[in-house]
Amino acid sequence: MRNIISVERLKKRLPQNNVVIVDVRFDLMDADAGRKAYLHGHLPGAVYMDLNRDLSGKAGKHGGNHPLPDWDLFANKLGKLGISNNTTVVVYDQGNDMFAPRFWWLLDYLGHEKVYLLDGGLDRWVAEGGELTSTVPNLQPTIFRRNEKENRYVDMEEVKEKLESEETTIIDSRAPARYLGDEEPMYARAGHIPGAVNYFWKGVLKENGTWKNEEQLREHFSKLDKDAEIIVSCGSGVSACPNILALDNAGFKNVKLYPGSFSDWISYEKNEVAIGEEDE
Repeated sequence: MRNIISVERLKKRLPQNNVVIVDVRFDLMDADAGRKAYLHGHLPGAVYMDLNRDLSGKAGKHGGNHPLPDWDLFANKLGKLGISNNTTVVVYDQGNDMFAPRFWWLLDYLGHEKVYLLDGGLDRWVAEGGELTSTVPNLQPTIFRRNEKENRYVDMEEVKEKLESEETTIIDSRAPARYLGDEEPMYARAGHIPGAVNYFWKGVLKENGTWKNEEQLREHFSKLDKDAEIIVSCGSGVSACPNILALDNAGFKNVKLYPGSFSDWISYEKNEVAIGEEDE
């Protein structure tokens, strides 16, 4: 599967130049936990990027809990970490979590192709004998130039316009209980965007927690029309990204992120919210 690298392959690549490893571990319930974990122990040479401070913009009344970052600022941060347009980047979570795919999506949108997720994250690295260090690397700043791809994300108004379109499918990537409205631990309203279908983001992983291969992903998304536009949402544009990466590997070409997702949708009081199952 493209954009996924095994521990074994990464170990072989580590001696090579022009490879930057990025640690993006994060805990939505404890914003400092990821940074503390990085300082306690990380892959040799890895730098850290924070979901709230680096991979997102400042949250406001609208736009969701994790709006997209300011692109000039984000590109500048990449350059300061030693990431140029020619750098091979490997990103990892604690395991196969949602934050590494968010980082992949941001770089993919900016036109950077050589971004790989470490399959199994830090947990598998350790399980397969990989060493950890608390040493923060000395960085060699460079320049990262933006080259945005077109039509990769949508706003609330565009989602609203396409709710009734037979040519657009809206995916909600959250856990089924949150999609159905049975529970909502983070937001003031429960349920989902009317018409959205539920593909829990962890469905792109095998039972052992590793990524499914391309054939398995094609089967997973077999009910979706490959010719249709697919808008992927979640709570705040983070757990949607594993689904986007999986759809890309399954051969879907017209896939877009709704960055604000449900947290943005419900920030507009007039927007309706659906409860229960949707007819597929």
